[in-house]
Amino acid sequence: MPAYDLVIKGGTVIDGLQTPRFKADVGIADGRVASIGRISSTDGAEVVDASGKVVAPGVVDLHTHYDSQVFWDPWCTMSGWHGVTSVVIGNCGFGFAPCKPEDRDRTMLSLSRNEAVPIKTMRAGMPWDWETFPQFLDSVDRTPKGVNVMSLVPLAPMYTYVAGVDNAKAYRVTDEQLETMCALLIEAMEVGGCGFSAQIAGEVGNVQLDYDGTPMVTDCMTEREIVAFSRAMGSMGRGVAQLTGELEVAALMARESGRPIIWNALLADGALNQHGRSDYSHRDKLKELVHLNEQEGLRVFAQALTTNFVSEFTLEDYNLADTIPCWKEACLGTVEEKTVKFADPVRRAAMKEIHEERGGLFGAGYDLTEIKINWISSDVPNAQDLKERYEGFTIGEVATREHKHEIDAFLDVAVAGQLRIGFATPMLVTPPASMKEIATSPFALPGVSDGGAHTKFVTTARYPTELLGYWVREHEIMTLEEAHWRLSYYPAMAVGLRGRGCLAEGTPADVIVYDPETIDSTAQERVWDYPAGEWRLIQKAVGYDRTIVNGTTTFINGECTGDTPGKLLRHGTD
Repeated sequence: MPAYDLVIKGGTVIDGLQTPRFKADVGIADGRVASIGRISSTDGAEVVDASGKVVAPGVVDLHTHYDSQVFWDPWCTMSGWHGVTSVVIGNCGFGFAPCKPEDRDRTMLSLSRNEAVPIKTMRAGMPWDWETFPQFLDSVDRTPKGVNVMSLVPLAPMYTYVAGVDNAKAYRVTDEQLETMCALLIEAMEVGGCGFSAQIAGEVGNVQLDYDGTPMVTDCMTEREIVAFSRAMGSMGRGVAQLTGELEVAALMARESGRPIIWNALLADGALNQHGRSDYSHRDKLKELVHLNEQEGLRVFAQALTTNFVSEFTLEDYNLADTIPCWKEACLGTVEEKTVKFADPVRRAAMKEIHEERGGLFGAGYDLTEIKINWISSDVPNAQDLKERYEGFTIGEVATREHKHEIDAFLDVAVAGQLRIGFATPMLVTPPASMKEIATSPFALPGVSDGGAHTKFVTTARYPTELLGYWVREHEIMTLEEAHWRLSYYPAMAVGLRGRGCLAEGTPADVIVYDPETIDSTAQERVWDYPAGEWRLIQKAVGYDRTIVNGTTTFINGECTGDTPGKLLRHGTD
């Protein structure tokens, strides 16, 4: 009888621990790496020829929003296509537990705007067989998974559960309510939550708002609340918090908890993410991170945006223009209401004023004249005529041809297509020297994948492939040894994910086998594969020969095997 379930022969092993690469065979048995060395092919029930390939640990993705998608997509694609074998959900304070039955739709409405997860899809695809956070984890545990899943404890649903979302926004919470929420946080961590998460972005300048355009309930957390949750987590003697907000707040959380904090997000100067242009110098933030870690003894990590950024969008459900009041107001409401607003000359005048004052798309970022009209829904009554007149042209070209202001050209096209016309920004490329500075910072974790969120706008969950193919192979910003450490072991260590992120005898067999010369992302495409017939933008990958989760192969040459060996990873026990 073979000694191993799977033998990977003759590959170049990069173990995720910054060990210099070496050529060896890897034997897997009972879901774990059983041997690394010279192994006979006859000892494997299955043998994979990895000659000329890299054998490395699967990627650990710390920033995703697969909290709903995991229930209808076991492999959490796009991440599953790009070498990710473990994901962390529950980021930014957004999630679905605890949640009373009467608050379910309100909770989904929030996620439909702040993370742009289609509401029809959530209503159709989620089992909602829980109320408490422990029950939610049990539900994730039961559902088939093609990746491993660990969860933060998001604070927004906790406020709704204990105080009521509108009351908490208006009056914050009483001491008794805050004490109850801290007890719920401890209860959630006791069953496997890995810490808490929050978006604390304030009332002004925030682009991840609630469905009604108001700030999320966590955005206006007081120092009293932040300190209470931090101390509650610290009382557990383990755990990590994830913050979307100011670095100074992350430092406060680290001081009060004595625990690591993962801060979002570190962007290179001039870079865009789905939330707009960064408004700080990355060099200043890198200096602050060094001071916090080396001088103050606080453990603060930064999630670094390591993908070149492009966005596609329609005005049917766009939510990332909310820093500009006139755009925010126009983007709220039903499609019919928004269509009227976008056609309104008075509102357009305000938009033009902002445009002339600040420039760029929605007053920041991309040149509006360079935005391309790239998709027109076929269910628009006049689709064919619109395709012939507009598809493939830029807003600048349309404005010139039709003798219009670019705002008028942009909105006239959108309104003519009942807001179901797709626009595409040009690719914003970060200079390699700037990317090297943020990606190789001692305290940076590559990612900000946002997998499962903003799926009609961005495809940043491709970040592992872009790091290995574009930044390492083409621009040599770091070695492959460092890249795999940053993609796997370092994030696993940062979040307290035991035994993952490296290839060593006895560790769980989360493994990728890929061709370093051909690994790449495919072209962006639109697919209708969500529940309730909703669509999303995706980019698949090439160059991955095999992805293995807990010893079982989930993808071969990009094709899913259908196996679901993923596990719920409960913090403190896994």
